[in-house]
Amino acid sequence: MPVACVSPVSSGGMGTEGRAPLPRYGEASLADVVPSLLSALDVPGFDNPLGIDPARRVCLLLIDGLGLEQLEADREHALFLTTVATTLRPITTYFPATTVASLGSLGTGRPPGEHGLVGTTVAVPGQTRAMNLLRWSASGLGPATDLRDRIAPERFQPEPTAFERAAADRVSVNLIGPRDHARSGLTRAVLRGGRYESVHSLGELAAMALRHLVGAPRTLVYAYHRDLDLTGHARGASSDNWRLHLGFVDLLAEQIAERLPGDALLAVVGDHGMVDLRPEQRVDLADQPELAAGVRLLAGEARARHVHAEDGAEADVLQTWRAVLGEQMWIVSREEAIEAGWFGPRVLDRVRPRIGDVVAAAREPIGVFQRDLDPGQARMVGHHGSLTRAERLVPLILFCR
Repeated sequence: MPVACVSPVSSGGMGTEGRAPLPRYGEASLADVVPSLLSALDVPGFDNPLGIDPARRVCLLLIDGLGLEQLEADREHALFLTTVATTLRPITTYFPATTVASLGSLGTGRPPGEHGLVGTTVAVPGQTRAMNLLRWSASGLGPATDLRDRIAPERFQPEPTAFERAAADRVSVNLIGPRDHARSGLTRAVLRGGRYESVHSLGELAAMALRHLVGAPRTLVYAYHRDLDLTGHARGASSDNWRLHLGFVDLLAEQIAERLPGDALLAVVGDHGMVDLRPEQRVDLADQPELAAGVRLLAGEARARHVHAEDGAEADVLQTWRAVLGEQMWIVSREEAIEAGWFGPRVLDRVRPRIGDVVAAAREPIGVFQRDLDPGQARMVGHHGSLTRAERLVPLILFCR
């Protein structure tokens, strides 16, 4: 039976809810996962803050939408993940607690202030609509223009990825996931450096991960599964739909862990948690036009908004958003968010314009929408992005033989 494989490391405190709690930069965060795994693989230049024991073969299984609070609340549907592991550790996402920022931190080993993927949608120069980084196209209604040629992912995020650095040290790097991710702008931006293989089912994901683990003497396999997140968005993370799919995820991890080669390690991690919103908890700019006054563009996601103001309207927009939503959201200026470390210890100059003049992060069950521009997001049940425990805490579970 596989057991957890990690040196003792203090989990530390996870922050308080009185003010916006910071992720655990450089200590127990998503950006520390791949560097720690590569250190375990003896790749030079990487620290090991998570204390992972040496290994020759590593599989990183990323379950999109697997939050720690949701896993603990529904542990009877994930008995393998929650009982076989002797060290199911809490780690933190970054801000925003969303897939693009989390994948950016996993793939580069850097916080969002450095890799620059600071929201699902971001403002980019020369574009009247925000860019959706999941699709690498203009967001919302209108033509679904492919922006990969106009905004090259390798220039949008130019720093070497951790996968590229591993491959340069002769580690066999393999990525496994959905077909539409193979050449996506997001993959090119933050996951480049390995060979991508498309799969169509959970069984195929497990089989291909195990095949690649034995394909070379020193191997890193990144395997990605997205359907738990999709189920949470559509039906809610408190739904039976989500719980039953969690059972399939549990079986996926068990199938891989039970078949690990003797010198291999399986790391299972989530990228964010989720909060369900009822219709009355969805604030729409069409219903509260004062929130739209002076706003040039709204980016980010419902629970982590980048509010870009018209020239000269920054102070008024900040004051209005605080007056209307300040009891339910942490609302700060760009400079306040940067100085407080929301996006990491430093924010690069090329990243600063992607952060809103006003940044609004939900601390209560609430989200801010523009159904006229993005009706799909307004219809979702499950949401994420903010700094609450339900969104920012994810599990890291390690298994080895």
